[in-house]
Amino acid sequence: MDSLGRARRVLSIEIDELRLLSDRLDEGFTCAVKLLREAIERRGKIIVLGVGKSGHIGEKIAATLTSTGAPAVVLNSLNALHGDLGVVSDGDVILTLSYSGETEELIRILPALARFNVRQIALTGNTSSTLARTSDVVLDASVTQEACPHNLAPTSSTTVMLALGDALAMVLLEERGFTREDFARFHPGGQLGRTLLLRVRDIMRSGDQVAIVQSSAPVIKVLEELTAKRAGAALIVNEEGRMEGIFTHGDFARRFPSDPAIGGRCVAEVMTANPVTINADKLAGEVLIVLEQHLIDDLVVTDAEGKPLGVVDSQDLSRLKLL
Repeated sequence: MDSLGRARRVLSIEIDELRLLSDRLDEGFTCAVKLLREAIERRGKIIVLGVGKSGHIGEKIAATLTSTGAPAVVLNSLNALHGDLGVVSDGDVILTLSYSGETEELIRILPALARFNVRQIALTGNTSSTLARTSDVVLDASVTQEACPHNLAPTSSTTVMLALGDALAMVLLEERGFTREDFARFHPGGQLGRTLLLRVRDIMRSGDQVAIVQSSAPVIKVLEELTAKRAGAALIVNEEGRMEGIFTHGDFARRFPSDPAIGGRCVAEVMTANPVTINADKLAGEVLIVLEQHLIDDLVVTDAEGKPLGVVDSQDLSRLKLL
């Protein structure tokens, strides 16, 4: 078997184990989600506990929970009995990961945790283990085989634990009504955060960056304004300052070969009337949708009364990391 064949074998084994996990989910999962939700609603937290590979999986699960509005803290099993139990408070939920359910470092901590008014959820491959017997809810994370050719290295088992943790986090997220906007609040530096928190007025070109010309002006005047503002599009307005149309460098380039005298024409004759616009208070993410729907490069930004405030140039979106 070549390398690709071996890789596909690994993936096939892990996929099969995930299917088995999905098939055996029962009311215990529902109870686990309920315990987690109740803890968060009473302003408690989730304490994640694991050793070795299970500990690494626990760190990722804790990060996912925290990023989706469910505060989670990783309790270091080696230091728990030397002061780190201070992170545990009455009302918390302990999420403990151990495939064997007999890991010595964890078993030693259980009596100390029993002194707190906490509930415990176990993710284990041994539902008859010491960990399982001392937990309020047990989630079966067992596998029929590891993807390791020697059936030794934790592979399928850690994948199943990770997926089970993701399932808990995502179901909890939905039941708590956690939205895209909530997610953006916790990820303001990411693309989603920028897309959801920024408004159109935050990303548009405005003031001296925008070429605004009255509809009675000749095209040559518009071109001069475009050059002065280093803009690709000019906003054409009437005497009251309301939008009449838009005229771009592209419009001029397309018309000039068949109409060399276009420079002397009134821009109102050659502009694109009633251009696509967007309100300045809309979410920045909506700009992407409008540009794609209308296949345009420049989007006019207006206020509630239809007066132009600026332009969103598609070339700016990459710089703003909205693409």
